[in-house]
Parts: sequence; C-alpha cells; structure tokens
Amino acid sequence: MPTQTKENYLKAIYLLEQNKLKVTITAIGKEMGVSKPTVNNMIKKLDQNGWINYEKYKPIQLTDQGKLTAALIVRKHRLTEMFLVNVMGFGWEEVHQIAEEMEHLKSEALFDRMDELLGYPTNDPHGSPIPDKKGEYNRKTYVKLSSIQPGKKAILKAVGDSSVLLLTMLNEKAITLGTIFEIHKIEEFDHSMIVDYEENKSVMLSHEVCKRLLVDEVR
Repeated sequence: MPTQTKENYLKAIYLLEQNKLKVTITAIGKEMGVSKPTVNNMIKKLDQNGWINYEKYKPIQLTDQGKLTAALIVRKHRLTEMFLVNVMGFGWEEVHQIAEEMEHLKSEALFDRMDELLGYPTNDPHGSPIPDKKGEYNRKTYVKLSSIQPGKKAILKAVGDSSVLLLTMLNEKAITLGTIFEIHKIEEFDHSMIVDYEENKSVMLSHEVCKRLLVDEVR
C-alpha cells in the first residue's frame, strides 16, 4: 500500500496522463512544486514497487496497477468534493484542500456510502469525471470557451482550473456549471470576450479566464 507521499506522486502522474501531457521528471516536479532530484528519487521507488514504468529519457507511464491506484485516489477526492458541496453546503471554491486530506483515508466503506448518498454521480462540482470503483469513467470532450466564435452560444460544463481565485471570481460574476454564454465579440488586442449570460449583458471575460472554462457549443 503506497504512503501518502507516493499517492500524491501517482495522482500527479495520472492527472498529467489524463490531460494528455508528456509525463517527465520536469513535468511532475512542476505539478508538485518539488525539485528534479526529489522527483527522481521517488520515481525510482515507484518503479521498484511496480506502479510505473520508467526508463531514462523516456516518458513515465503508469502500470495497470499504478493507474488503478491513482484513479481510486482521484475518485475519493472528487466524491469528497461532491459530498461537501451537495450535502454539507460548502462552496465549490472551498472544497479542494479538504478533499486533498480526505483522499488519503483508507476506508472504502466511507466513500462507498458517500457515492450511494449522492446517487452515484459521474462528475464532481467542477465538472471533472469521477472514476468508478474499477478506475473507469466516461471522459467527455469539451472545448475552451476561448475557441467559440462570435454569434455562437456555449454551455459551461467544467472548469479547467479549480483554484480558489478563479472559482471565487466566477462566484462574483454568478457563473456556474450550466451557465449559457452568448458570445458577442472577441477583442483583437487581447482576445478577451464580450458575452451575455442569464441576466448579465455585455460582460467582459479575459482570455485567461475563457481558456479555463470548458464548454459544449449550443447548436
């Protein structure tokens, strides 16, 4: 059974893979905020334990065992976030750090009960998919709001960044999952967008925000 530190590394590698990014020592170090030598030392341990395949100068890959272990950590994290929001009334900007601590609990019964009480959700409060007990999920492909052209409409399905700063800003602008945007204009200078949504008219959203909002185009 992996330690908490090893679980954090497995989750970081898993999320990089899910985002279709090249998994390297440098990428893992950036994701976790640690030095390359620190990552290199841990990667060797994970390889010895059979959780990853590692060859020098080649991308790091999770083994089937490592992928399942990581997916179940992510499952616990996202179920916790959903429980905190839907049952306990936390805001979506408040739950990440609590879930970071809860994901290391070993009680399967606790998370199975959460899942049951929530009605077996497939996505967390930020729109990210929740793996099932086999580590599987149906991954939906969304596009960035920044890619939608003027005159089109798009519905917010997920956020690509669950930072407190972004989610708090979205709260202040009354933007939630399910919000439908109508794009009026994209500024040529900085690619910011002028949009309507709900009762809000001609709202400017920066390019940095728009590329973090994942949407389906409304046809």
